[in-house]
Amino acid sequence: MKKDNNVLCLNDMEEEIHGYIESIVFSEEERGFTVAKLKEPRKTDFTWIVGILPSVQPGESIRCHGTWKHHPEYGKQFEVKRFDLQAPSDLIGIKKYLESGMIKGIGPAYAEKIINHFGTQTLAIIDQDPDKLFDVPGIGEKKVHAIKECWNQQRSIRHVMVFLRGHGVSPGYAHKIYKTYGEQSVEKVTSNPFLLAKDVFGMGFKSADNIAQGLGVTKEAPMRLIAGLEHVLWEMSTEGHTCVPKSLLIDSAEKLLEAPKDLLVQALEIQVKEGHIIEREEIFWLRPFYFSEQGIGKEIARLKQAKCCLRSVDSCKAVSWAEEKMRLLLAPEQTEAVKQGISDKIHVITGGPGTGKSTITKAILRISQKLSSNILLAAPTGRAAKRMSEITGRSAHTIHVLLEMDFATKRFKRNRENPLPCDLIIVDEASMIDTLLMYNLLKAIPDEARVILIGDVDQLPSVGPGNILKDIIASGCIPVTRLQKIFRQAAGSRIITNAHKVNQGLFPDVSVNSKSDFHFIEKQTQEAIAEEIIDLVSSRLPKAYRFHKFEDIQVLSPMKRGIIGTEHLNELLQKKLNPSSSPLMRMGRSFHMGDKVMQTRNNYQKEVYNGDIGIINFIDTAEQTLTVLFDKKEVDYSFIELDELMLAYAVSIHKYQGSECPCIVIPIHSSHFKLLCRNLLYTGITRGKKLVVLVGTKQAIHLAVSNQSALERHTGLLQALLENELN
Repeated sequence: MKKDNNVLCLNDMEEEIHGYIESIVFSEEERGFTVAKLKEPRKTDFTWIVGILPSVQPGESIRCHGTWKHHPEYGKQFEVKRFDLQAPSDLIGIKKYLESGMIKGIGPAYAEKIINHFGTQTLAIIDQDPDKLFDVPGIGEKKVHAIKECWNQQRSIRHVMVFLRGHGVSPGYAHKIYKTYGEQSVEKVTSNPFLLAKDVFGMGFKSADNIAQGLGVTKEAPMRLIAGLEHVLWEMSTEGHTCVPKSLLIDSAEKLLEAPKDLLVQALEIQVKEGHIIEREEIFWLRPFYFSEQGIGKEIARLKQAKCCLRSVDSCKAVSWAEEKMRLLLAPEQTEAVKQGISDKIHVITGGPGTGKSTITKAILRISQKLSSNILLAAPTGRAAKRMSEITGRSAHTIHVLLEMDFATKRFKRNRENPLPCDLIIVDEASMIDTLLMYNLLKAIPDEARVILIGDVDQLPSVGPGNILKDIIASGCIPVTRLQKIFRQAAGSRIITNAHKVNQGLFPDVSVNSKSDFHFIEKQTQEAIAEEIIDLVSSRLPKAYRFHKFEDIQVLSPMKRGIIGTEHLNELLQKKLNPSSSPLMRMGRSFHMGDKVMQTRNNYQKEVYNGDIGIINFIDTAEQTLTVLFDKKEVDYSFIELDELMLAYAVSIHKYQGSECPCIVIPIHSSHFKLLCRNLLYTGITRGKKLVVLVGTKQAIHLAVSNQSALERHTGLLQALLENELN
């Protein structure tokens, strides 16, 4: 249930009601908007309460002030204007509170034992004399320690919540703040609230700015302007930019901060003078991106200049030998790619689907294996690495795994001083590698090693900042093989032929053909598109093609918001494919056993990375942990880490780069016009292995095909590469 403005006011007079929270029906993390069932004393039916009620939990006693409203769909509701929370005092409320999962180590079984022993004094005992818990049969030292630790943490978190609420900000991020700063939370926030935007994952500058203003920080305070400028640069990095021209930076900061330009320029000069921001010819970088781009230029120059440790071979004879062993005949451009791949110190191979990149990779490997056993295969994502392994028959790893994260220093163990043990490294899906990762990878490649980068430069660039493959190819500093011929077997696939048509700016073939692997279903409204997709995924496609609803079908949407955005489609698909009568409600989202979820950030400690998809296979409310199965590997999350997960029945096309699925379903509508571009549609189509279904309008397809100017990325890599080429 979500907030709806179409409600009738039953009475303008403010009233007061009280009781305990029976259950949370809906909770929105960012604002704290909540829908809950309230059990009032001496009333049989539950009361629906709605309003900004951040972090309230089942079992808590609440006193609400507000007005009665009538919702056209959900009926009578009490809209809360303000509220006070107290620990529950009756046995039912205490039991609900302990069973809610708020106190780690106490589930339904232990809740009942403790309440049976202490009755209404239960919470007072836990708060004031927790060692008495040893008197409860079946509770040992480990369990008591966990309960005490969690209770103290909850007390601190509540303190943070009260502090934030007192400054006009929803404390939906209290758990994250406490996890980051611990007992120093209030002190840190008070001294510099803008650190929150940097240090607390998921918390934006606007929330930090609200707190700052509540603490009396003026709009023109240097602290605010400096933090705002850095925030603008970080925000632009999420759009792919590694650097920003001065005019764009100042204009964007002026809109965000509502401060005079002259003060912003002064703040920028301070940041440049102190070295926090780098400036060259009125272009500005955050330090990590500047030094990474400069570093990539230097590392490529180093690798090019060093002699290769692999002995030279007669490339014509080597290709003929590989063809004989592989029992195939390479096309002329494939032959040239293999020859250069076994001769050049660094080489780039780029081409679309069906152009033979996999065949070339296998041929280069076949020859190189005769020269060395020290060969590494890598890709940016787990799925891309797995596919590379399947194609080549050799073990392939993610770049992150190869580089080995050192958790003590938060840096990679593999670097220039401790290089990768390889004579040859082949990196697939190179278009997906962002600036920071490419720099770290190149640093770790030994001087004498041969490097081959393979990718499709026409796909969407990396999710992270940079446009690495495009800039490298544009620089001309590395030899490139461009594959353009579609081979006969691939030419029989409308997925591949339509992908190439889109890439060439041509309208794809959407004629009706039941035997085709590419279908277009025309629906004019967003509501009709959403309804069609739910029916396709839940019923028609599994029946017609024997696809598994979770493993074999993936919905890809251009946008996050809206009726056919990933958020809403995930809600609909979760409800249809995997309903639950007892969901875990956390951070404004509902998690069910068996849900399909995606990791949204690199977590080196858990060894899961942005874009990895898994299935929830266990939820433990007593221990406050949730377990996800990622490709046969179980990964545990505490409840306060669930912001790292999102539902993955529908994901963005950008997030799904480097992955493939037997069946891809894409909503396409003109409401997505801001994001509709040629390489987005091309990338989405090329994710499908057996079937691609577009649902939407021809007008939207035309918009995407016609729009070649995807969002330009400001980067400094091309210049860095050219400068190193001249030196």
